[in-house]
Amino acid sequence: MEDKDIIICRCEDLSREDVRKLIAAGYTTVEEIKRISRCGMGPCQGRTCQQLLAREIAAMTGKDVADIAPGKTRPPATGVKLGALAKGRDDHE
Repeated sequence: MEDKDIIICRCEDLSREDVRKLIAAGYTTVEEIKRISRCGMGPCQGRTCQQLLAREIAAMTGKDVADIAPGKTRPPATGVKLGALAKGRDDHE
């Protein structure tokens, strides 16, 4: 596997090369990359990819990884009953 083929976000199938192209295009925050690519918006909600994304941003921008702000976690737009989620239905109305 080549370095560019490393997967940063498994949920959205976003590779290291994809992330680097976005950073090179001027998207240099976790939130910007999240909005344009959905990185960190899959089932894991960024738990597995947010640190990898921050490291790539830091490496390409020269910033310290500690200075990269994490993405914001947002709750669902409408309430969903836990039973509906367990059954895989959308009957929260």
